[in-house]
Amino acid sequence: MGSDTIFALSSGRPPAAIALVRVSGPQAGFALSALAGRLPAPRRASYAWLNDPVSGLKVDRALVLWLPGPATATGEDCAELHLHGSRAVVAAVESALASLPGLRAALAGEFTRRAFVNGRIDLAEAEGLADLLEAETELQRRSALAMAGGSFSRLVGGWRERLLGLSAQIEAALDFSEEDDVGDVLPSGLMVSCSALASEIGGWLARPRAEVLRDGLRVVLAGPPNTGKSTLFNALVGAEAAITAANPGTTRDVLVRSVALDGFPFSFVDTAGLRVDGADEVEAIGIARARIEAAGADLTLWLGLEHEGPAGVRVWEVAAQCDVADHVGKIGGHFRLSAITGEGIAELRSALVAYARLSMPVPGEAALNARQHMHLVSVQDALDAAAGLADPVLVAECLRLARAGLDRLIGRTGTEDMLDALFGRFCIGK
Repeated sequence: MGSDTIFALSSGRPPAAIALVRVSGPQAGFALSALAGRLPAPRRASYAWLNDPVSGLKVDRALVLWLPGPATATGEDCAELHLHGSRAVVAAVESALASLPGLRAALAGEFTRRAFVNGRIDLAEAEGLADLLEAETELQRRSALAMAGGSFSRLVGGWRERLLGLSAQIEAALDFSEEDDVGDVLPSGLMVSCSALASEIGGWLARPRAEVLRDGLRVVLAGPPNTGKSTLFNALVGAEAAITAANPGTTRDVLVRSVALDGFPFSFVDTAGLRVDGADEVEAIGIARARIEAAGADLTLWLGLEHEGPAGVRVWEVAAQCDVADHVGKIGGHFRLSAITGEGIAELRSALVAYARLSMPVPGEAALNARQHMHLVSVQDALDAAAGLADPVLVAECLRLARAGLDRLIGRTGTEDMLDALFGRFCIGK
């Protein structure tokens, strides 16, 4: 992969005011010279006419930059062509680059993958960058930027240095044991240090995970038929997304809408009314799905009069339809509201935002994804095991396992399949 020189449009799809074409690889300087007629001074923007190296015809007048490696984004020689952003200009420049020997169009995520391979970023930073490209809310952007900026990677580097220090202590004890037979005595304070590091890592494991930022807080509206679930759902998502009618069984399937409230992402889920009698085959399937959704929710809004919300999950009792003349009050309900008149809706939204603020990562701080969480658990387990052992050989092995877990966390070791899946999330040109 590294022997090829790659190029791609790295700005938005034309037409646009400006289009940026990036080139990276050992032939980047040759490519720039072939099109611009010269190699400009490093890291200084300059104007140049770009010519097709085959036909000799002018293509565009552009701003060009020559960025010799390794101090570049990819760690390789790079060139940038800032063009007029028409489709014809971009196509002509890409065609001219493709005609040069040793150059080819980049694959999805290939620029970032080269940065990772060449040590410009680690795996955690690459994952943060992928999340940043997909961020849709301010909270997602700030968390992804923290991870992409390397704050978590620097923390992991500090943990790794401490582990190396502990490993050096135990290895020294093992070396001395061969000469003086004192290997059964562990270095003073080593167990306390292992426990302290495990506790610090445990604090990170207890934080809210990154998935809730990407997927949103999953809030399920559940309860018997005709309790106002779909009407409330429409009010919360701000659109007539669900069909509402007085007939029982109108909602027969799960309906999901993602929205942001005060910058916090939510996935609201409307479900079929839960009842035992009177449901046909299709509605029964919808009811079964509704029960599954309610049981797996981050939060369930229960609209039934009886307190029959799902066990084992957070449930808020909601007394809806308070505008109805013969409305029956709900004892112990958290909220009394009407989605028709708007009464109580603002209070419910404010409560949801407050709950999300406690359930989601702190704005601006990095959050662990499932892969990172899994590897960090293995590190904590190894440290906890080391703190409870008296045999220096076993302690040394536990510390080795902890270091291996940190290496997997930041991509010092890994599998090609996992890397393919990660960098496949990136767009062409990134």
